[in-house]
Amino acid sequence: MQKRDFIDTNTYTKEEIQYMIDLGIKLKQSINAGYYPQVLKDKTLGMIFEQSSTRTRTSAEAAMTELGGHAQYLAPGQIQLGGHETIEDTSHVLGNIVDIIGARVERHKTVAEVGKFAQVPVVNFMSDYNHPTQELGDIITMSEHLPEGKQLSDCKIVFVGDATQVCVSTMFMATKMGMDFVQFGPKGFQIKPETLAIGKKNAEVSGGSVLVTEDADEALKDADFIYTDVWYGLYESELPKDERMKIFYPKYQVNADLVSKASDHVKFLHCLPASRGEEVTDEVIDSDYSLAWEEAGNRKTAMRAIFTYLLNPRIKKPTEAEAKKYQSEIDDLLAHQVDTNLVND
Repeated sequence: MQKRDFIDTNTYTKEEIQYMIDLGIKLKQSINAGYYPQVLKDKTLGMIFEQSSTRTRTSAEAAMTELGGHAQYLAPGQIQLGGHETIEDTSHVLGNIVDIIGARVERHKTVAEVGKFAQVPVVNFMSDYNHPTQELGDIITMSEHLPEGKQLSDCKIVFVGDATQVCVSTMFMATKMGMDFVQFGPKGFQIKPETLAIGKKNAEVSGGSVLVTEDADEALKDADFIYTDVWYGLYESELPKDERMKIFYPKYQVNADLVSKASDHVKFLHCLPASRGEEVTDEVIDSDYSLAWEEAGNRKTAMRAIFTYLLNPRIKKPTEAEAKKYQSEIDDLLAHQVDTNLVND
């Protein structure tokens, strides 16, 4: 059976994404009611991390455990990925040991290569290009908090600040689902034209729209959701605090004044961790309209849905006759185990 990876949501249809939203919510409802469906019983997730992680690691481990599976944490420097062993070889090895692989990497090329060479599904836990598990968790959160009388395709989401991989991923998901997406950010820190073109192509199919602007009034008008992320920059290009404050503050800080430009039912999103007092104020992130904490919890909701969606078609369920046959043969072998003492005599 051909495997599927979850490396870039642009390789999925709107219908597939909606199915994962529905699946994630249903699994969440079941577990919240006290029933833990063992749909991933005895399955193993191998987690490759080139960076430290809080939400991604804990949500992935918890999701596998709750559904009957197990997760192995492969920390930076603990495996040979791209070191003494090629990415291709490591991917082949892991693909013969675990059932699914998750990888949080510094460069998108790495997770793409793992997906190319591993025989099992690969999930992108974040790269310098995108953050698809965050995407699914976010769209689930928005689905659970839609304005009265609206569907996702009726909503407008505004991403405020730097064009991080979370900003790009928000555009990918929003345009895939027919939403209106706006990035409100300064020149030099806006989504690159070649990446913006992907969002525009999605929007042409779904009926959504894409806009990048430096005009706050234009950006926030009638917004249903406001989203922001840190202003750090990425990896070796990380900006010192004084530089990022000079570029983004105060115009691109999500504060009460900026929020007041949006609709009166607006909700606030943040992927976390947050630099309070920089991209967002305490007043906003701790407000009644902030969904930041539910959004963090829905990382687990997303992980459950992704793992189940990718693994379910690959799970082989033996017939009763097959199970009895193999159990009998194993019992026979165990009953006739070689006695080491007799061999030595």
